[in-house]
Amino acid sequence: MAPLVIEDVRKSFRQGDRQVSALAGVSLEVQAGQFLAIMGASGSGKSTLLHLMAGLTQADGGRVLVDGTDLTVLNDRDLTLFRRRKIGLVFQAFNLIPTLTAEENLALPLMLEGRNGDQSKARVESLLTSLGPFASGARIAPTP
Repeated sequence: MAPLVIEDVRKSFRQGDRQVSALAGVSLEVQAGQFLAIMGASGSGKSTLLHLMAGLTQADGGRVLVDGTDLTVLNDRDLTLFRRRKIGLVFQAFNLIPTLTAEENLALPLMLEGRNGDQSKARVESLLTSLGPFASGARIAPTP
């Protein structure tokens, strides 16, 4: 099974007294190592789809499977733990702790899991290498 599977996902929102369909039966699979670009006009459902993939928004119907786990059936606590352990997000307006270095921001979820040893340090170093030399030790400037 692919690490990310979206099956017949539907999501709508209320806008005043009308119902707006953001996603109507979207299905896709993303294979390990595959890069995917989600493109479309403003209001076409791109952000909604990404929020569903990350477990930040609940679908009205269909299934979202990440690493074989169906996010649509998890309660809030289990979903929070799953995101912390399995999903990494970089928001357009990033949500980092400005007083921490990039390394410390990356290590934070591991520390919350009680994993502070050599294995977590190696994982953070691997991620920093992927990001490039500019990330190591960098401080995140707060946005105005």
